[in-house]
Formats: sequence, C-alpha cells, structure tokens
Amino acid sequence: MLRPQKVVAYIVRDGRLLVFRHADDADFDQSGLQVPAGTVRAGELPEAAVLREAAEETGLETLRVERYLGASEFDMRPYADATHVRHFYHLSVEAPDVEAPDVEARWIAEERGDGGHPPIRFECYWLPPAQGHVLAAGQSALLGRLFD
Repeated sequence: MLRPQKVVAYIVRDGRLLVFRHADDADFDQSGLQVPAGTVRAGELPEAAVLREAAEETGLETLRVERYLGASEFDMRPYADATHVRHFYHLSVEAPDVEAPDVEARWIAEERGDGGHPPIRFECYWLPPAQGHVLAAGQSALLGRLFD
C-alpha cells in the first residue's frame, strides 16, 4: 500500500477558516468541502509544500506558517489503495489580499499545476471553525488543535 506524504493547511483570518469547493464539479458529493492540501514533492520539506499548495489553491500569496499542528494518517480505501501521512499546519494571511478583502468575501482561484491539464477552479470563502466538522476526507482531523 502506498504511503504518500501530504500537507493540510488551516488558513485562519479574523477567526474564520478558509475553505473551498470545486467550482466546476457537477456533483458536490465527490469532492465535498475542503481546505488547501496536497502532496509533498520529492526533496521538498512539508513546510514549503504547505505554503506552495495553499498559494496554488487559493491565489493568496502572502501566507505565513504560524505553527505545525501535527501529523495523522488517513486510509483512502476504497477510493485508492493508499494511506496518506498528513502534516497539518496553521497558516495566516500576512497582509490584506485584494482577492479576499474581508471574511465575507468569496472568490475563484485557479490551480494551474504544471500546466499539463486545464486549470482547476476553486470557490474560496471563510467559514467559522466550529463548522469545520463538515470538511471532506478527514481534513478536519486536527482542527481542534487550532485552539490549544
């Protein structure tokens, strides 16, 4: 079974958590509500990976790691024969961003990746952390540590 290294970003601003949904998904049941997350590349440190993934998926460039929250494992079966080793981070927005002027904003970010596929569109917005239990695929696993 594969054990890829993953990162998960809890981006907090004014007491709200950044979440997104796949804007072009016809079926919300497939992808659900998510936070920025992704794969650690070969030779990349998890802290660098979480900043890269968060910027790619939200369009926010002024992100800062506040702290490492810990790691957990998530069994992806039956969707995939893998157990993700996830590293969770608390991130903040260093400066006001034009794309997200306040916690009431919603915006579309386009992840372009390596350019080998059409952009993936995400509708980003801010959610009270107490509603984070609705995050897909176990992404809320260490959300409570934001309050430690």
